[in-house]
Amino acid sequence: MTTNRVKRYAARALTMTVAACAVTAAITLPASAADQPTRPQLMADCGSGEGKCTFNSPELGEAYLGEFRQVSNSLFNCSTSDATQTMTWDDTVGSTDSLGVSVTAGGKIAGIVDLSITASYSHSWSSTHSESSSLNMTVKPGEVGWISRAQVMQKVSGTWQTHYDSPKWGHYYWFFQDTITSPAKNGTDGKSNAVVVKSRKMTAAEKRSCSEESRKGRSVVQER
Repeated sequence: MTTNRVKRYAARALTMTVAACAVTAAITLPASAADQPTRPQLMADCGSGEGKCTFNSPELGEAYLGEFRQVSNSLFNCSTSDATQTMTWDDTVGSTDSLGVSVTAGGKIAGIVDLSITASYSHSWSSTHSESSSLNMTVKPGEVGWISRAQVMQKVSGTWQTHYDSPKWGHYYWFFQDTITSPAKNGTDGKSNAVVVKSRKMTAAEKRSCSEESRKGRSVVQER
């Protein structure tokens, strides 16, 4: 075989090898980020029922007392003596996932999580808790008082599995991790809900408001 013919065969072989490598790369390269679903898209499909979803391997964290939040109106004492009044309060605490999206009570997502936790821990799970009552509150002169409440909370972590009847974004199944924070039953892990009366000194603007003729020497309730 002549030298020129050898060179031609070598060049042809090199071209075929490069082409084969290009085809292999095109097959094995992962899909771009634009081809991947976002978590909100997958959650929306779970909520609508387009995706057949399960919340797998739920793990309950230890219960803890959440932050205190004002749950009543405010009582401003514009008088010169203690002001005592019965104040009603109400509080509703819901659930959110790790993206801060609300998990609505009675919705499909809440039902899936409840089913999973019930199967794993033999007790039901609630995505919301509402409570109301009344309390006597005493506020010192020149102060404002209100009622605050803290709810026992608990986190549950697991893996969402979304199954489609036909491929979506190129696959029948998609998976993602999630953590849901929700109210827990009072007494869970020895933690108890708390209701307290809080107060503070009035600001200069609030004191000026107290000097108005209609408020002078009175206690005033301001809606929260």
